[in-house]
Amino acid sequence: MLQFSGEALAYGDHTVLSGVDFNLRPGERVVLLGRSGAGKSTLLNASYRRLAETHPDIALVPQEHGLVPQLSVFHNVYMGRLDAHGALYNLANLVWPFPAQRRTVASVLETVGLAGFDRKAVESLSGGQKQRTALARAIHRGGRVLIGDEPVSAVDERHAAALVDELATRFETVLLALHDVGLARRVATRLVGIRAGRIVFDLPSAEVSDGDIHDLYRA
Repeated sequence: MLQFSGEALAYGDHTVLSGVDFNLRPGERVVLLGRSGAGKSTLLNASYRRLAETHPDIALVPQEHGLVPQLSVFHNVYMGRLDAHGALYNLANLVWPFPAQRRTVASVLETVGLAGFDRKAVESLSGGQKQRTALARAIHRGGRVLIGDEPVSAVDERHAAALVDELATRFETVLLALHDVGLARRVATRLVGIRAGRIVFDLPSAEVSDGDIHDLYRA
């Protein structure tokens, strides 16, 4: 599905990751761990670009959410599937949302804990609510693959676990960056540790020791 072999990955003109050997296989739930700035986002973004070339059924939750603040929660979630309809249909739905689309989006919003938020402007939401909106957009898009960059970082621990469980249920293959090690262990079949621009471990979740985690985050 996805393979990097000894590659260098850059952010702009700056090489962030070197000697990257990484793969993603169908059915895996892979979580990237590491300190801020280690290179997790760079690997996620490179993975998304490469997968999108051959897998149109891919959903993305970017770290900065990628929402349109002036539009409603409904419209932002609906945009997850703009490519499923023609331009005239989408324009009409933007001006006067169709009841069927409202019901579909409302169901997704209930799943992420935003029932009744469909008419609210995104710019009026809290950070956690914006993050849930981005998650709802990805769920509404659907598909086999989800890539998420800290998708629940602004959500409380209990709800974060429920949301990650929901993503793992809805998507066949999942690639995430998470800062919560406990949550990562809960969802991942494989953990990848990144430190200072290098992958330092890539192991089944059960084989990653507390010592591995400690070394990954030490100063």
